[in-house]
Amino acid sequence: MILSHKHKFIFIKTKKTAGTAIEAAISQLCGPDDVITPYRAASEKDRKGLGPQNYRIDHPLKPQRPLWRKLLGRPERYWHPTIGYYEHMPAWRVRNYVGEDVWNSYFKFAFDRNPWDRQVSWYHYKTKSKKTRPSFERYMQRPTAYVDNHELYMLDGALAVDFLGRYENLEEDLNTALRQAGVETPVSVPKVNVTPNKDSERSYRSYYTPALQEQVANWYQPEIKLLGYDF
Repeated sequence: MILSHKHKFIFIKTKKTAGTAIEAAISQLCGPDDVITPYRAASEKDRKGLGPQNYRIDHPLKPQRPLWRKLLGRPERYWHPTIGYYEHMPAWRVRNYVGEDVWNSYFKFAFDRNPWDRQVSWYHYKTKSKKTRPSFERYMQRPTAYVDNHELYMLDGALAVDFLGRYENLEEDLNTALRQAGVETPVSVPKVNVTPNKDSERSYRSYYTPALQEQVANWYQPEIKLLGYDF
C-alpha cells in the first residue's frame, strides 16, 4: 500500500496481482513524507526509489497490539494492522486513517486479475512450502482458498477507487492510472516476488472441474462484473 502526499494518490494493494512489483516501480515517485509499507525482505532489493517509511502510526482507530506479544517481546508483523499502514490494507481502513478530505481528494487505484487464473496462482503460492502439495480440488475446500481482493477496493458494495486496472495489462494500465493522478513520468514494472511454479506452462483452465469453475464464479462475482472476466 502506498499513500503519496507528493502526488496525491493512494495505491490499494491486492493479492496475486503483481502488487509488490507495482510498489517497487512507484516507490521511485515518492517523497519523504509519503507512506510506503514494507513487504518481504527478499523483494526489497528490487524496489526502486525510497524504501518502507512512515507506516507506523498512532491513531485512535488503529488495532492495539496484543499484550502477550508485548510481554514476550515479539516483533510486530509487517503485514499486521497493529503497525498502522500495512500492505494489503482495505479501502475502508485507509479512509479511516487519512480522513474524508484526503480520501475524497486523492486519486485512488488498485489492480485485479482474472479470478480463475488468480486462484491457481494463489494455490501455488499458499502451497509452495508443502513437501507434498495437495490437489487443487482439495485445496479449494480450505478457508485459506478464498482471496478477498474485491473486499479491499470496494466499500459498501461499490467500487471505492477511481481506477481499477487489469493484471493482464499491467504496465500500460499502471501508467494510465499514474497519468490520471497527474504523474507524467512513465514507470516500468520489474519482475519481483514471483511464486515458483513448475507447471507454469500449464493453462489455468486445466485445473478446473465444472464445479470448481462455478465455485470461483460465485466467490468473485464483484470483480467478474466490474472487469468483465470470463473463464
